[in-house]
Amino acid sequence: MKTRMNYRQANPGALATMFQLEKFINSSGLEKTLIELIKLRVSQLNGCAYCVAMHAKDLRKLGVEEERIDLLPVWREAPVYTEAERAALALAEAVTHISEAGVPDDLYEQVRVHYDETQFVTLIMVINTINSWNRIAISTGMFPGCDRDW
Repeated sequence: MKTRMNYRQANPGALATMFQLEKFINSSGLEKTLIELIKLRVSQLNGCAYCVAMHAKDLRKLGVEEERIDLLPVWREAPVYTEAERAALALAEAVTHISEAGVPDDLYEQVRVHYDETQFVTLIMVINTINSWNRIAISTGMFPGCDRDW
C-alpha cells in the first residue's frame, strides 16, 4: 500500500489547526477514555483503518479492557459501557451521520442528563475533530503504519 501524499508536509498549517483542536479537547476536562472511545467509534463508522488502529492502541495504553474495545461496534448490546458513555456514543453516531436524522430532541435530553452545556459542546468538538481526521486520513490514502517512514 502507498499513501497519496504526506499531508503533514503538504500543508503544515492545516496540521497545526487540527492540533489546536486536539489541545482544546485534551484540556477540556472530559475523561480521556471517553474521548478515545468516541474517536474509535467514529473511526469505525467512517471506515478509517488508520484511525481505528491508532485509537484502539491508545485505549489499550490507557488500560481499557480488551472487551470494551472489542465490543464497541455493538455497544448497544454490551453491558460494559456506562450510561454516560452510551449517551456520548449515541451522540457520536448521530453527529457522524447527521444528514440522516440530525440530533433528535430525545437524544439531546439523554446526553444532557450526563453532561452540562459546556461538556455537550466539547463532545461535539471531539466528534467533529475525529470526523475531520478520518476524512484527512482516508482522502490522503493513510493506512495503519504508513507514517513510520515520514
